[in-house]
Amino acid sequence: MQLNVNNKAVDADVAAEMPLLWVLRDTLGMTGTKFGCGIAQCGACTVHVDGVPTRSCVTPAGSVGAKKVTTIEGLSANGDHPLQKAWIAEGVPQCGYCQSGQLMTAAALLKKNPKPNRKQIVDAMSGNICRCGTYHQIVKAIERASGGNAAAKPAVKA
Repeated sequence: MQLNVNNKAVDADVAAEMPLLWVLRDTLGMTGTKFGCGIAQCGACTVHVDGVPTRSCVTPAGSVGAKKVTTIEGLSANGDHPLQKAWIAEGVPQCGYCQSGQLMTAAALLKKNPKPNRKQIVDAMSGNICRCGTYHQIVKAIERASGGNAAAKPAVKA
């Protein structure tokens, strides 16, 4: 089957019912998207399908067709997306496992609503689980990236 991943046509010789997550990771070698729970509850596997945050662990590859799939690798070629910079500035990453899914969910939010308030951010991110508990830093990072409350605060020094 042919897929459009990160603006490139790619061929994957897989069964249509194979979850998109495993096509990305095992067939295409794109390991930024993570497996968390396998039942679309944690958000670690979030990618965009035509701009919509999608849990790739339960999305059959065959259902994607010609739709545009964007993974964390496609968010920014150099890791310089405003959210990625804000993530670092606010000290979000700890273990890092959930981060690609968190970033993809946040990117979809900011595309839809470039200036969300705190409640809108919390609501949008509520379906993503972070075992390290960096929820407050995640909210601050999204605010920073959107030019909200955290934008005027100095960056966290590592």
